[in-house]
Amino acid sequence: MGLTMIQKILAKAAGTSSPEPGEIVEARIDTAMIHDATGAPVVAAFREIGRSRVWDPDRVLILFDHSIPAPTESAARLQKILREFATEQGIQNLDIKAGVCHQVMPEEGWVYPGAVVVGTDSHTCTHGAFGAFGTGIGSTEMAAVFVTGKLWFRVPESIKIIVDGSFPRGVFAKDLILYLCGKLTAEGASYKSIEFAGPAVEKMSISERMTLCNMAIEMGAKAGMIEPNEVVLEFVRSRARHPFEVIKADPDAYYSETVAVDVSDLEPQVACPTQVDNVKPLREVAGLPINQAFLGSCTNGRLDDLHAAAKVLEGRKVHPHVRLLVVPASAQVYRRAMEDGTLRILSEAGAVICNPGCGPCFGGHQGLMAEGERCIASSNRNFKGRMGKGSEVYLASPASVAAAAVVGQIVDPREFFA
Repeated sequence: MGLTMIQKILAKAAGTSSPEPGEIVEARIDTAMIHDATGAPVVAAFREIGRSRVWDPDRVLILFDHSIPAPTESAARLQKILREFATEQGIQNLDIKAGVCHQVMPEEGWVYPGAVVVGTDSHTCTHGAFGAFGTGIGSTEMAAVFVTGKLWFRVPESIKIIVDGSFPRGVFAKDLILYLCGKLTAEGASYKSIEFAGPAVEKMSISERMTLCNMAIEMGAKAGMIEPNEVVLEFVRSRARHPFEVIKADPDAYYSETVAVDVSDLEPQVACPTQVDNVKPLREVAGLPINQAFLGSCTNGRLDDLHAAAKVLEGRKVHPHVRLLVVPASAQVYRRAMEDGTLRILSEAGAVICNPGCGPCFGGHQGLMAEGERCIASSNRNFKGRMGKGSEVYLASPASVAAAAVVGQIVDPREFFA
């Protein structure tokens, strides 16, 4: 029987032939990333181990994206630790101007097909959109990677999700991944790899692929992966920092489960508080008033997402009782949206445009809410207190976020795409 994508990537990285699900392998790491919210404990653990140099500074990246610019003295101190460590070790340090780590890493060539990518952030699974194995790890694990350049993994079983059909107007990849989170539940793919495939996935943009893989963790998955097509490879070839090999699943690979979805009849979805898998068709909560709308994050802060929102907002105004926060995922996205007029449309509609970064997604700063307030967001988590104690977060597509910002309540975005 053949091997899945993750089996073949781990086999290559571990120098073995055909690792079975459940087997423990020690894999070579291609890229290791820490950011300002998680990096200081890694540095402390690294120093405790007693080594003076990281194994390969050309494969280590430090990014600042969570609390930027530093909103507190404590955040500033932690960031200072990372800046000094980067200088000491000769590590590339992408400071507060770059944007969200998971957007910046592929833009800057740190992610490529077949790579093993680890980061001290759970949404490192985003990088499966490029045919890599990306996964989040803890601080002490990362300290060990800094020393050895290797890490052990238990080879996951894989779930294959086959997506057919064409998206109706006003329905997007975010609606699909929310639907799947509801279908599989938050534990339905625990420590498994999800391979997204099928005609609808093949036609998806890089941005849409990243949205799917980004939220694989919300189903408990170790990784989300998509076989790269020529569009992805064209993007990667001009950026990759190291040679790469495209790794595909064998035709006879074994999957613990196969899920088939046809998006032709899919309607807008929303994840209701306080769990990502508490998913309902948007029509079931239509009419619910909101106080804030958030467009951004590593899930949906890319140019495609800003364009979808601009289509809704052009010639319209944000409702007077709503705060619309727009946080582009990276400086590159920000500049492109500025050059093509998208930011002008959003700003003229009444949006507040913030600097690239994570923004209010994780509840650190920028747009936290008061008790009793409600937000519709294009981000990936809506746990209790995520954006402020006693507030509520509803997850939806960028188009749904923009439509709600205009109307002042959750509303079906398809009427804006008629």
